[in-house]
Amino acid sequence: MNSSPAVEIANLRVHRGKLDVLRDLTLAVPRGQVVGLLGPSGSGKSTLMRSIVGAQKVAAGTITVFGVPAGAPALRKSIGYVTQAPSVYDDLTVTQNLRYFAQVIGAPRPDIQRVIHEVELEPQARQLAGDLSGGQRNRVSLAVALLGSPELLVLDEPTVGLDPVLRRDLWALFASLAARGVSLLVSSHVMDEARRCDRILLLHQGRLLADETPAGLLTLTGADDPDDAFLALVSGASA
Repeated sequence: MNSSPAVEIANLRVHRGKLDVLRDLTLAVPRGQVVGLLGPSGSGKSTLMRSIVGAQKVAAGTITVFGVPAGAPALRKSIGYVTQAPSVYDDLTVTQNLRYFAQVIGAPRPDIQRVIHEVELEPQARQLAGDLSGGQRNRVSLAVALLGSPELLVLDEPTVGLDPVLRRDLWALFASLAARGVSLLVSSHVMDEARRCDRILLLHQGRLLADETPAGLLTLTGADDPDDAFLALVSGASA
């Protein structure tokens, strides 16, 4: 198995106007792991994810995905990307949405039923996406990202608006995908979800505060839970 990281970032800087959104980030996303990108709203998580999928203009630094520059056409079938806002067509059913996107990316037809099952949308398969709840629409977007069996999944807050049972089930799905060799970068502002990750990247005001395992994060800070660990790191950075 290739031991090189799925994503390698060196000295990444992103500006928005005169504001530095990301400040000299250097990090790696290992292959076959669930990596949590955690931090409060406004910390730069979505900007970092857009940079990785090639949808963000960067001011400096390099990003490679599987050894190829981010945004290269060769990566289109290798990356599944879920934005915070559901990316589905409201006037199509769940199945019709997936059929359309499967045709766009050239995914095999059996993938449609596979991904519907994986995100537990069988009861809603024939419903219009516009009639679904917010959490269900998020799951349709996730199903779209799973089409074609991508090697890297970049998921921007995929569990927002989901009930605790479905959140648990989705994290179990993420773990099973990683066990099959898929690399996942999953953002969240809910620090409790850090415990479900193999590795944690903590962002604050565009800077990387920590790149640790969940246990390593607690050891580093002497905290009892991820929330307290994050607060300790923020206090240390501000001192």
